[in-house]
Amino acid sequence: MNASTPSRYSGTAIALHWLLALMILGSLGLGYYMTGLPFSPERLKFYNWHKWAGITILVLSLARLAWRLTHRPPALPAAVERSMPGWQTRAYHATHWAMYALFFAVPLAGWAYSSMAGFPIVWFGVLPLPDFVPVDKEFAKVFKPVHAVLAYTLLALIVLHVAAALKHHLVDRDGLLVRMRPGRVSA
Repeated sequence: MNASTPSRYSGTAIALHWLLALMILGSLGLGYYMTGLPFSPERLKFYNWHKWAGITILVLSLARLAWRLTHRPPALPAAVERSMPGWQTRAYHATHWAMYALFFAVPLAGWAYSSMAGFPIVWFGVLPLPDFVPVDKEFAKVFKPVHAVLAYTLLALIVLHVAAALKHHLVDRDGLLVRMRPGRVSA
């Protein structure tokens, strides 16, 4: 790695990473909680919050992808590259790209289901969004599990991602996690 290659992600990349992480985990938790509630005004309120979070996640994911495509991330540290078996490197890249795909697929599937079921999304109660697909209540019943399956798949990849980061930090002690840690790192 030469002197012009950054060893850490940029502040913008770090902020988007952690903001999306908090939003996604919060939305997953809210989604799990609200589906177990009986029909009530509280449940409807939580569904709206969940939709608002989903649209916000979609917007932030677009920003993150745009940033990622226009700003090269730091290369893996040479010591990590040398010590990681090929399958781990491939899993690292595959997991990241699968998570990026799910950052879009999960909220879009939720928006599609909401549109099919005839439940409009009014972002933050102010901005009505167009139906993503036409209303089709029969197909909505068939499509409903798609959003949940995609969300649980994203959750599984997040668990894998966190486990790998902690393994690098606590077992390998290779400094990989520091590249995404907020704040300044002393030399």
